[in-house]
Amino acid sequence: MKEKVWLYRPLIYLLMILCAGLVIATFFVDIRLFYVELAVVLVAFIFIIVRIVGIQKDLHLYLQQLGNTLTTAQKSSLVEFPIPVMVSMQGNEIAWYNNIFRDKVAKGKDMIGIAVTDIIKDPENPKLRTDDGAYLNYDGRSYRVFRCEAEEDGHVISMYYFVDQTTLISIAKEYELTRPSVMLIVIDNYEELLQNAKDSEKVQIISEIERAIENFIGDTAGLLRKLEKDKFVAVVEERYMRRIIDSKFDILDKVRSIVAGDRMPATLSIGIGRDGDSLSEAENMAKQALDMALGRGGDQAALKTQKGFEFYGGVSKGIEKRTKVKTRIVASALSELIENSDSVVLMGHQFSDLDCVGAAIGLCRVIRNMGKTAVVAIHREKSLATPLVDRMIEKGSGDMFAEPEKIMETVTKKTLLIIVDTHIQHFLESQELYQACKSVVVIDHHRKMVGHIDNAVIFYHEPYSSSASEMVSELVQYLGDQNAIGKLEAEALLAGIMLDTKNFVMKTGVRTFEAAAYLRRLGADTVEVRKLFSDSMEAYQKKARVVAGAEVYCGCAIACISGPYDEDMRIVAPQAADELLGINDVVASFVAYETDKGISFSARSMGAMNVQLVMERLGGGGHLTMAGAQINTTSMEDARQMLLEAIDAYFAAQQQSSN
Repeated sequence: MKEKVWLYRPLIYLLMILCAGLVIATFFVDIRLFYVELAVVLVAFIFIIVRIVGIQKDLHLYLQQLGNTLTTAQKSSLVEFPIPVMVSMQGNEIAWYNNIFRDKVAKGKDMIGIAVTDIIKDPENPKLRTDDGAYLNYDGRSYRVFRCEAEEDGHVISMYYFVDQTTLISIAKEYELTRPSVMLIVIDNYEELLQNAKDSEKVQIISEIERAIENFIGDTAGLLRKLEKDKFVAVVEERYMRRIIDSKFDILDKVRSIVAGDRMPATLSIGIGRDGDSLSEAENMAKQALDMALGRGGDQAALKTQKGFEFYGGVSKGIEKRTKVKTRIVASALSELIENSDSVVLMGHQFSDLDCVGAAIGLCRVIRNMGKTAVVAIHREKSLATPLVDRMIEKGSGDMFAEPEKIMETVTKKTLLIIVDTHIQHFLESQELYQACKSVVVIDHHRKMVGHIDNAVIFYHEPYSSSASEMVSELVQYLGDQNAIGKLEAEALLAGIMLDTKNFVMKTGVRTFEAAAYLRRLGADTVEVRKLFSDSMEAYQKKARVVAGAEVYCGCAIACISGPYDEDMRIVAPQAADELLGINDVVASFVAYETDKGISFSARSMGAMNVQLVMERLGGGGHLTMAGAQINTTSMEDARQMLLEAIDAYFAAQQQSSN
């Protein structure tokens, strides 16, 4: 309203200046006329000033009369109301406000008649009429504003209540920034770093690592304590945790640069519990996160919040543990579980391969030698290890296998289920069989994924191991010589190792060759094992077509096979992915093919690229050098675009980490 009234103010000022100019000009023409005009102009100026003041008073009187539309009781209560109140009449102009609004919100300025939108940008915001109100930042203060309407004498009155929450928000922000996060830090390869090192080198290595950790936590004003020789705990405020996350946990790179002599670089695994309701809960979350970091191969940070896990790092290969102490402990505990059970069921993942079936066969024979009933649950028509199963049946061991549905009829409360080559529930050969068994043991070598089986009595998980068959080969050595496996079972285990290591080329360590040597001593024939990998001419031609149709994108060989569902592609695709790695300048290979449930991916690398991280973006997982995923889409082009986006995101994350 004020703005409308004073639209003519510039014109009035201009006319006054013009009159003054004319009077001054008359002074040089006729002095008597000048005095007459001067008197007239002065009277006019006085009149204009008096009118301006009168208009101002009339305006205030008019607005006060509008404010008087409120009843006396309403106005009295609002004047003394302990929070700021602003009233607007029909239209978008402020008609009245109480004293505390004038002092706190208006800061003493006259706001009668100005537009409501000058204070509240959107007066029609529906949140203003809710119990929670709408947040407003005005003149450096934060308010929660509520609006209510009433009708009085035909006038619609809108009242706005301003609840000052500046202090509360400031306290809330400070509370959030001081929330503690618990960090558990472990030196992954402590024993390996110090093995065969001189005393002076040992001191140097450990002191450098500890100094890096101390500087890392020291920059955050956090608390750091050494729990064991290779384990630390730290408590850091949220304000510093955000800074650490923004840096992508650069402590991992700093520690990885510490190398003594010709030994391997040092690596850390960090588990962080964030957003816990208490320190105790944050510590438990940190333990879960540390288990995930170690289960994914170490050299990375895993952050656990109420929403799930986040991972940082994980660029190096898993560190092979030379000691077999853990294997002996697991073998002893497993032997006791077997002795106390009525029967044992062994089961792997869907579309079981040679590693999965080979590991199950090896354990099944040992358990039977212990005098217990044992059987391998497998869908033979869907298995990718049909040659191995057929060979076992041909050699008189057909009773070792049974369909999961048939086994369900014999399950009791004391049936032990041993899961091999997977630790994810929805990957299991039969989820119903898993739900029916009360006692569960997991033996797996894949990097740990979110949503893993968490009710296992024994969770034997070694991500550095080449295969589940290697892990079983070590276990059977500690289950008693009287329970030793035979030649057939040894060849089944050796086939599993050869499959996952690509004939001892990928992901092999000292313990891999030790396991293979043990199986050879048991009579495993490499020629017989090699026959299990033989392809038909049709399968070989399919593989050749997949390789021929591949494209190269950012150093990655990509092949997409469109067409109707072909069961053979589950075997051909991984083989084609292996073949594509032989192309010059190819760091990773991805083969996509159609299945009855969508599009599946088979990914391989030589170690320069972590295909596990790429497949995790598509909902899958696996190893640094071997991974896979499956998505529910019927369009191969959509699947290809999703893969390209996942590859781009991987390289972008690597580039950001290196910077």
